[in-house]
Amino acid sequence: MQLHFIRQRVLSPIDFFSGKSGDPPMKIAIFHDYFGAAGGGERLVLTLARELDADIITTDVDRRSIHQMGFDDVRVLSLGGVIHVAPFKQIHASFKFAFSRHPGYDFYIFSGNWAHYASRRHKPNFWYCHTPVRAFYDLKEYVVKHQKSPVHRFIARIWISFHSWFDAESVRRVDRIVTNSENTRRRIAAFYHRAASVVYPPVDTKKYYHTDETSYWLSVNRLYPEKRIPLQIEVFRRLPGEQLRIVGGYSQGDHAAKNLGYLAHLPPNVELLGSVSDEELIGFYARCKGLVCTAMDEDFGMTPLEAMAAGKPVVAVQEGGFPESVVDTVTGRLVEATPEGIIGGMREISERGGDYYRDACCKRAEQFDAPVFVQKIREVIRDVHTGFYS
Repeated sequence: MQLHFIRQRVLSPIDFFSGKSGDPPMKIAIFHDYFGAAGGGERLVLTLARELDADIITTDVDRRSIHQMGFDDVRVLSLGGVIHVAPFKQIHASFKFAFSRHPGYDFYIFSGNWAHYASRRHKPNFWYCHTPVRAFYDLKEYVVKHQKSPVHRFIARIWISFHSWFDAESVRRVDRIVTNSENTRRRIAAFYHRAASVVYPPVDTKKYYHTDETSYWLSVNRLYPEKRIPLQIEVFRRLPGEQLRIVGGYSQGDHAAKNLGYLAHLPPNVELLGSVSDEELIGFYARCKGLVCTAMDEDFGMTPLEAMAAGKPVVAVQEGGFPESVVDTVTGRLVEATPEGIIGGMREISERGGDYYRDACCKRAEQFDAPVFVQKIREVIRDVHTGFYS
């Protein structure tokens, strides 16, 4: 679907946002990879689109997922679906963005791993990088090694070799890079040799509430191998007196499906809930004892902020972006990525009680509130726009 808007003249950045000139405010398009399973990246994009009154341009659109997150009012336009088999899904999405044409917007934002391929034809712009495609860089050998046959390993090496070159070329055409954490900023510097500004993702703190009626621990994540769900299951297998509820799913064409065999043998105290509505998720946060996060070198991690917004403590592995949101011993525990480490953190929180952490968690979440995020993004847009037209 192509949209065409006519602009009579270039407005100043102030006029774009205030409407002082008598012209309409800035018209913004946000390109995002695809909307499948609900995740932090999708929520960030939808929040930004709502606050900036922007159009989202994507490929696959799971309207049910958008509805579950509470964003039915956001305009989402599709370039058409993509093949649901990796890596052809990723290649197909890259081509769709690279050959898309959406003139008539005043500013463009790219989100995800493939949307920035639209950067050549859509300027001025910035890319909100959730993470570089790690299969192309630090996890390349890991990805190749874990293919199921020599043929698949050969295909993986060919795909990584060619697609990583196009990835780097595309990133060169991005006017500015913004990212979600110091952790990811360091990756961008190492892999792309470019500077990035950190604007932490938003949490809409006013939506969350707290209750003392707690009965279970909570895990919220896509069912991807790097989330280390089997580690969580092993922890609760050793703690039969505790309950774990796991919320999350995965998108078609992602790498998750072939790695879900462990879900067939869950202990009786572990419950898999799949994808849930935004309202249901907020309720799960409100009633949990705390959140358990085990993702491997997580880019940043939105779920600790959501739990803390509900006044709930977090047990997170001490790696990736988690130390940028969780304050150890104040809003939860940062622990080693072992069953013993996680169990120790849970026991410490249980001994102190949830009320010990409640106020500190809420105050910490407020530092990442949605209005703070939107204001910082507006400042980036003004800065990039001014530099582009000066």
